[in-house]
Amino acid sequence: MKPTSQAYIYAGCAILLWSTVATAFKLALSHYTPLQLVLIAVLTSIVALSLILGVMGKLKLIKKQFIRRPWFYLQTGLLNPFLYYLVLFKAYDLLPAQQALSLNYTWAILLPLLSVPLLKHKLRKSDLLAAIIAYLGVFVIATNGNITSLHFESATGVLLALASTVVWALYWIVNTKDKGDPVVSLLLSFLVGLPLVIATLCFTDTIPTWDAKAFGAGVYVGLFEMGVTFVLWLMALKKTDRTANMTTLVFITPVLSVGFIAWILQEAITPSTFVGLALILSALILQKLLPRLLQSKPKPLVMP
Repeated sequence: MKPTSQAYIYAGCAILLWSTVATAFKLALSHYTPLQLVLIAVLTSIVALSLILGVMGKLKLIKKQFIRRPWFYLQTGLLNPFLYYLVLFKAYDLLPAQQALSLNYTWAILLPLLSVPLLKHKLRKSDLLAAIIAYLGVFVIATNGNITSLHFESATGVLLALASTVVWALYWIVNTKDKGDPVVSLLLSFLVGLPLVIATLCFTDTIPTWDAKAFGAGVYVGLFEMGVTFVLWLMALKKTDRTANMTTLVFITPVLSVGFIAWILQEAITPSTFVGLALILSALILQKLLPRLLQSKPKPLVMP
């Protein structure tokens, strides 16, 4: 099989798995608190990533990479998994899955905006326009389409969902300085984040009780939101010769996710979700394609 075909298979598997995790979040959160779910998912991800690195023969890199940059992994571990998933799961606990999912996808809009002050990047007009369109979509979703009434089903849930996008964008900005193996770096972040999760659980929550269905959902989240799917996506990017094509496929994920939410969770998808998600996806596509269109625009002929 050609590498390009393999890349699309890896990407397709990653996208399909990512599309199911919002549903798994809600199933697990019907039995566990957000912090309990973080604990189960992080432990599962650590086991999965360790096994993957063992098969790849890269376990010896764990100690080398951490000793080289311990402060870096302390930062990434604090952001992801500790803060990001704690905030995200709390948002899912308070909001319908369709709303939390849609709001969370604005992190890609926020990333280039935060890169301006933090990485000294230039602010492009396409980024600013995309942000305006995307956050209009956020407003539609957050108010359930009642824009003039300014009524929020859960203002706290909306704020937490948007806060999760800030944490996730900061995580990727910090990761621009990562020079190690990406799978090893992800495992190190989880190893560093685990003690923070356990300590917070001991002081503020209780150890999760056994429930086969809930535990299975938590393990599923750890495998296919945090661990295995990340490796599949890296494999897709490694095999392809057109990275842009791969990243464009990610836009399918929220659409499939809404389908799983309606099918498995039996949530009635509201018109405001369709409109808001359409605005957010349009903003993401605009942010991605407009700079290329402007670059490929033919230059006017200059007469001598």
